[in-house]
Amino acid sequence: MSKRNLLLEIGLEELPARFVTSSMNQLADKVQKWFTEKAIEFGDVQAFSTPRRLALLVTDVAEAQKDIEEEVKGPAKKIAMDAEGNWSKAAIGFTKGQGLTTDDIYFKEIKGVEYVHLNKFIKGQPTKELLVELQNLITSMTFGKNMRWANQELRFVRPIKWLIALFGQEIVPFTIADVDTNRITKGHRFLGETITIEDPAEYEARLTEQFVIANPDIRRNMILTQIKELEAKNNWVIPVDEELLEEVNNLVEYPTVLFGRFEEEFLELPSEVLITSMKEHQRYFPVKDQAGNLLSFFVTVRNGDERHLETVSKGNEKVLRARLSDAAFFYKEDQKKDIADALKKLETIVYHEEIGTLAEKTERVTAITGALVDALEVSVNKELALRAARIAKFDLVSHMVYEFPELQGYMGERYALLKGEEKEVAAAIHEHYMPKSADDSVPPSTIGAILSVAEKMDTIASFFAIGIIPTGSQDPYALRRQASGIVQILAEKKWNISLEAIIALALHEVEAKNIVKRELADVQEDMLTFFKARIKHMLQEQHIRYDLIDAVLLGEIGYISSLVERAGVLEAKKNEAGFKEELEALSRVMNIAGKCEHQVSVDAAKFENTQETALYENYQRVSVAYQQADNETERYELLASLQTDIEQYFEHTMVMADDSSIRNNRLSLMKEISDLVATYAAMNKIIVS
Repeated sequence: MSKRNLLLEIGLEELPARFVTSSMNQLADKVQKWFTEKAIEFGDVQAFSTPRRLALLVTDVAEAQKDIEEEVKGPAKKIAMDAEGNWSKAAIGFTKGQGLTTDDIYFKEIKGVEYVHLNKFIKGQPTKELLVELQNLITSMTFGKNMRWANQELRFVRPIKWLIALFGQEIVPFTIADVDTNRITKGHRFLGETITIEDPAEYEARLTEQFVIANPDIRRNMILTQIKELEAKNNWVIPVDEELLEEVNNLVEYPTVLFGRFEEEFLELPSEVLITSMKEHQRYFPVKDQAGNLLSFFVTVRNGDERHLETVSKGNEKVLRARLSDAAFFYKEDQKKDIADALKKLETIVYHEEIGTLAEKTERVTAITGALVDALEVSVNKELALRAARIAKFDLVSHMVYEFPELQGYMGERYALLKGEEKEVAAAIHEHYMPKSADDSVPPSTIGAILSVAEKMDTIASFFAIGIIPTGSQDPYALRRQASGIVQILAEKKWNISLEAIIALALHEVEAKNIVKRELADVQEDMLTFFKARIKHMLQEQHIRYDLIDAVLLGEIGYISSLVERAGVLEAKKNEAGFKEELEALSRVMNIAGKCEHQVSVDAAKFENTQETALYENYQRVSVAYQQADNETERYELLASLQTDIEQYFEHTMVMADDSSIRNNRLSLMKEISDLVATYAAMNKIIVS
């Protein structure tokens, strides 16, 4: 069967950079899935994207669907034929539905019963007739934000300006938003011309001639290569932030790297201010010397060639100079204000209408911080921790943070030091926003970590208390991220405090301020479920098997660091020799313990055989050692050491004895052992392979 290449291009008004890559991948995924579902053979799929286009080149596409031959099973023979051997309505209807007749029927026996069967042949349709369905595929695409334009009903990421759909050299005819498919595309907005694509294979090369590098990987490598050349030529170090590189790559069609400079006097500003001004607002890369010191240069990427680079550089310098002048003014003005005055302003800023002001939130966080310091067995100066909590948000009313929200916390630390605050206090102001993502570090200092947990837990407790709980993809207050941050901190710091206790501390403050609009027990239960989901996600990222995760999360959460360690121990042991037998023994105890309705104190005098005594005595020894163990591996081994005694116990003991006194005594022993095992994991929920 002969084959052709397919070219599909959607020409658009400039796409937001953040949508380009995901939209390109979505289009590629949809087209590949469509070909597979239609049983059309195809070769490689190459995706292209620039700010003005999304495109695909699919090679070696078959001219038609595969022919399908399949055997179709129908009703049983006794239903298909009457006693005289005539075809029933069921048989006739079945064959008609398959496009065949009763002459095509044959019988096959399945488990002693004869059934009607047909051999059905479906001729594959020509691919070019099916490709018009690409129209629906394109209009079904989804984006983070959509828009409508002119009088069109279609909602799309940006207005569609042109469409190419070529199957070989033939145009696939369809129309979207009054735009017909053809073979015409556009080159670079300023440097290129409109071109006609005669064959899909020439697409990338023809665009390159018109200053459009359609392959995003090639553009990315061009940028990196030119940055490396600048580094080598000037003895610079140009840190390349991957997110910034991705964004810049999706802003240009033909990248040319250039540099500019700014006045050295601006280097007196904090380096983070300079870097933020360059990266977040201008999409510039900062420049450093070999020692890591910031230099008065920046690197940017132009959407064009090398002509008139000096003019472009001067224009960028002018824009950055204005930004940095503003930053220098804000920095100077902020230093004139006292921290006390800033805190007073927090009383006028509403955090949430049902939760209160930033000042009221600060009050709750301070109380939680103090309670955490008292509860934790860590060496920390409580007064410094409380001071950090009281002033943690003062920089939010500064000019600098108002202009550059990304600098919250960082400027708080800077300004606190300038105002004479202790280093530990200043550092905690910065650290209490950490971790900002799963890849971010937890606060390095103890005060910073305590304050971070207190602030994040107050946020979660407050919103849950008024009924704002993340659902599906909706999480406008980033509560999932904050819960994950708490989990990260507790897992790494290994504090001896349960998550349940921290939740209780936060809810106590929320309730005391009359914020709770629901039953407190429901709020607590919802928070525990919410945190379990975040812990589960974290353990999945560590490649812990799903049933092991469920087993350690079935009961109380307790110390998160211990829970994570227990999951790791079970994951490591799941394929070890003997694990199956240990698990079966412990699971048997947990299963039968579920029948204990009236637990009593175990009475050794009621034991009737040596196996009961041996298990009870070994359990008592294990119970004491379990509480004193240093790690979760040791605790598991202690539980596993009960295996032989458990097996001997069940070999010689009938737990469900006729005598109710003896039965309750035995069930109570099972319950005690089961309760101890449950503090490790629900062993009876683990799948034994």
